Amino acid sequence: MLSETTPEDEGAAAPVRRDRSAAGRVTLRADLRALLPEAGAAVAVTAVVFVLLYARVESGDSATVAVMPFMADAGTYWMYLLSQAFGWSALLWAWGTVMLGLLLSGRRPAWLPGSPQSLERWHRTTSLTTMALMLAHALMFAAELVRYEAASAWAVRLWVGFADSFVPGWYDSGTGRIAIPIGQGALYLAIPLGLLFYVRHRIGAHTWRRLHRFVIVVYVLSVWHTLLYGTNVWYGEWPRTVLWLLQLPVAVLLVARLMRPARRAERLPVTGGWQRRGSLPGWMLRAAGRVAAAAVVLGLVAVVASGHDGGRERPAEAPSTAPHAPEGD
Repeated sequence: MLSETTPEDEGAAAPVRRDRSAAGRVTLRADLRALLPEAGAAVAVTAVVFVLLYARVESGDSATVAVMPFMADAGTYWMYLLSQAFGWSALLWAWGTVMLGLLLSGRRPAWLPGSPQSLERWHRTTSLTTMALMLAHALMFAAELVRYEAASAWAVRLWVGFADSFVPGWYDSGTGRIAIPIGQGALYLAIPLGLLFYVRHRIGAHTWRRLHRFVIVVYVLSVWHTLLYGTNVWYGEWPRTVLWLLQLPVAVLLVARLMRPARRAERLPVTGGWQRRGSLPGWMLRAAGRVAAAAVVLGLVAVVASGHDGGRERPAEAPSTAPHAPEGD
């Protein structure tokens, strides 16, 4: 989730030496201190979301209750609602850090305020905050599952909560059999990909940049997990439409980033490009990436315009989902 801007992006004559020295001045400890105000903001946003979700459950307006009627008692299932709140905050921060990363990793727009150093630091802290929120989301989901097993021994309860939340393929109820491994994949990719920034002087800037490109996969998995398993966007109604709409600027920025890369090696000349690059497969792969990104933009527009966004129809009668088999996240 950290941006991949280096002096090499501007064609510096000695990029490796400058990049390593810059990386040496940026430490995880310093960024953790810098993110404290942002972490406070993330907690505040999560609290607001939690109160909103709690109130909607109490009033009976929550889509979560429509999916799982037994959760109408918000006081009993407050840990589940807190897990949802952390999940929505994590997705909001992930959206922000991906947008910022795309803006910073290409040709920086002139209208973007702030110095490059401050924007880079902000991008790093939003990335770290996103990881923390994702982990909190999973931990609160595990805590709620532990509560489900109240009749079992503590060792069994802890194992069930841990395995269902953190072991891919273990959760075996409903849509969660697919959605939870997708969410786990996002978490397990986000943490190493984000923290690799702080050791890029050891693995090499080139290797780090290649690995860092998979951050967009983390974001896609997070959104996919939410669309599949987020009970607040379970039905084909306006909250789900808004979630789809929020992906449009991300896709547009990705297309812009691919069409106008900062590094000369990533540029794609229309005429004779592969001869100058010396690799037809590489040229074709970069061209295919640009076409795929443009197709995603068109696909998002089609989904929102048509209303066929994968949302379920709200049932006329409430389903009889049992407490031990939660359907949504």
